[in-house]
Amino acid sequence: MAVLISEFNNNHIKTVSTELSVKSWQVENTAKLLAEGATIPFISRYRKEATGELDEVQVESIRDRLTKLQEIDNRRLAILNEIEKQGKLTDELKTRLENANTLTELEDLYLPYKPKRRTRADAAREKGLEELAKLIFEQDGGRDCENEALRFLNDKVENIIEALQGARDIIAEWISEDKRARDSIREVFKNEAIIKSKIYEGLEEPGAKYRDYFEFGEELAKCPSHRLLAIRRGESEEFLKVTITVSEENAITALKKIFINEGSKKKSGPANKSSEQVKTAIRDCFKRLLAPSIETEFAKSSKESADDEAIKVFGLNLRQLLLAPFLGQKNVLALDPGYRTGCKLVVLNRQGDLLLNDTIYPHQLQNKVEEAGQKLAIFVAKYEIDAIAIGNGTASRETKEFVENIDFGKPVKVFVVSENGASIYSASAAAREEFPDYDVTVKGSVSIGRRLMDPLAELVKIEPKNLGVGQYQHDVDQNKLKENLDRVVQSCVNMVGVNLNTASKHLLTYVSGLGPVLALNIVNFRKENGPFKSRHELLKVSRMGEKAFIQCAGFLRIQEGLNPLDNSAVHPESYYIVEKMAQHLGCNIAALITDEKLRAQIDIADYTDEKTGIPTLKDIIGELAKPGRDPRKSITVFEFKKDVKTMEDLKQGMVLPGIVTNITNFGAFVDIGVKHDGLVHISQISKEFIKNPADKLALHQEVMVKVLEVDIPRKRIQLSIRDAL
Repeated sequence: MAVLISEFNNNHIKTVSTELSVKSWQVENTAKLLAEGATIPFISRYRKEATGELDEVQVESIRDRLTKLQEIDNRRLAILNEIEKQGKLTDELKTRLENANTLTELEDLYLPYKPKRRTRADAAREKGLEELAKLIFEQDGGRDCENEALRFLNDKVENIIEALQGARDIIAEWISEDKRARDSIREVFKNEAIIKSKIYEGLEEPGAKYRDYFEFGEELAKCPSHRLLAIRRGESEEFLKVTITVSEENAITALKKIFINEGSKKKSGPANKSSEQVKTAIRDCFKRLLAPSIETEFAKSSKESADDEAIKVFGLNLRQLLLAPFLGQKNVLALDPGYRTGCKLVVLNRQGDLLLNDTIYPHQLQNKVEEAGQKLAIFVAKYEIDAIAIGNGTASRETKEFVENIDFGKPVKVFVVSENGASIYSASAAAREEFPDYDVTVKGSVSIGRRLMDPLAELVKIEPKNLGVGQYQHDVDQNKLKENLDRVVQSCVNMVGVNLNTASKHLLTYVSGLGPVLALNIVNFRKENGPFKSRHELLKVSRMGEKAFIQCAGFLRIQEGLNPLDNSAVHPESYYIVEKMAQHLGCNIAALITDEKLRAQIDIADYTDEKTGIPTLKDIIGELAKPGRDPRKSITVFEFKKDVKTMEDLKQGMVLPGIVTNITNFGAFVDIGVKHDGLVHISQISKEFIKNPADKLALHQEVMVKVLEVDIPRKRIQLSIRDAL
């Protein structure tokens, strides 16, 4: 968010408390912690007593809502100052501005005073017609507007028609700036707005991918986010003309109810003539001023809603991707498969360091199968390889079959790993810095191998939107997308915990309280002084203050350090509690961790004090039982159907195993091993009705699918999970 939470008032606390159904003291304490610079992971993990055990989602919601309320306050202050400078701030207007609760309401009140380009109404005022406009707008039965208009003829106004037109222009502007008018038209748009798209003439062929939207119309309120983003993409690429419309008559009727004098409707004569002038002004106002303005509002708000939905889907997918099952610290041989240029090969040790790189040619055109097999066998034996990672791009299936036919003399698991974003990483500054002497193919292979070992540690080096798990990620608000995805990455990194002595600066950057500068300083400290032996050594790192230390320490792990608690999620500020427990039981901390019977003797109620309550004590006992535990699952080997390798091998009705690679609002994409993912439409996921595919499916989930349709020219595959059950 652009605005930092630094100040808050009781009204905001009450508002957020009501909206989010949490207690006022929880909101207030959370706001104070945020104002002090505490991160969301830190607050939710280590300040449970202060927040009443709010989780990350709740803390984030409080932060976002308080920030929004402060943005409204800042805008309110700016508007008040601007109108006061103009000398037009009345007590009534000030009260209305102070009571406005939304940015839209504030902007509506400010509109009449907002500097703008010269308008038709301005020109009419310059001709001296504002008084005539007031007389007509009053719709007084005792006046004849045409006779009144005669009084306003001058060297700038030649006749009655021109005078009345000028008066109507002024009235139209008054109506367009009236909050009641804008709210009534918003209500019409809300209830009946239709979004329409049409192909520009002559662009049918180059814009063929938007064929579904060449002549399209749908209720805006019912248009799903993926469809709206597709339409807007077609508009931005200048293939589609897009409009949002409502019934003109319904809108004008709504305005007449507000501005036409009820009494004049039943009369004939002068008053009726005035009302007719106002009705004409209303129609002009709607078509020329209100409709374009409110259409722009709804175009913006509907796009923002679609963006939010797409970003939410992306965030959920990214979380699942980052927390995907992992192999752990093993010796890995990684292959980036290819036909013409061969398979790029790297060997990585348990820490992910590059030991060797080479190229083998087991496929066409070279077809050096025997030589390639011998090389692999030698490398597997020499480097004590535990697992082989194969990228899922071109020649992946063939490479996997080739590897599985080699006798290594011992079991070696073979895994297929997603290459999404690997090319982005291999050409990045991060890859150049780590491997300045290697080409991009080697760097890409290293990334594939490391993804198998620890996907979280490797994927943080790649901009999330390049990981291939989003929905129109390049079309949404990029700042909002980055902010949201950075939160997801930070949440995942801190949930898993980070090995202080092996983590890259990229991974450390996302640790609570650190950031890029401290992350680099930690890496440099390691290079100069060797591995950290305790968490408290962090205080020796350049620019590491007490505040940053408190934020980060609990999320950093030291294996085989001086204090066994340094390899747990127990925060250093709570070490004294564990030491007291061990002292009371007559044992050391290591025994307390390894001996379940000792821990069973602990009554946590005996250790509460002014700083620590039951929630933190429960967490401490949980950590002592499984210190440094990783919440992620271990990876398992997956097999595609062996005799299906290309789209041409697919037959309607065939049932196949697959892996979910992406989840959107309209369905899920599944890899079935034919180089092109198939789509399972939301209607084909479950036999029961579901609103969101994510309710039934998860990224990397193994599923059985039935082939419904294969469109080879368009490279589209329609699948069903429901019919495969």
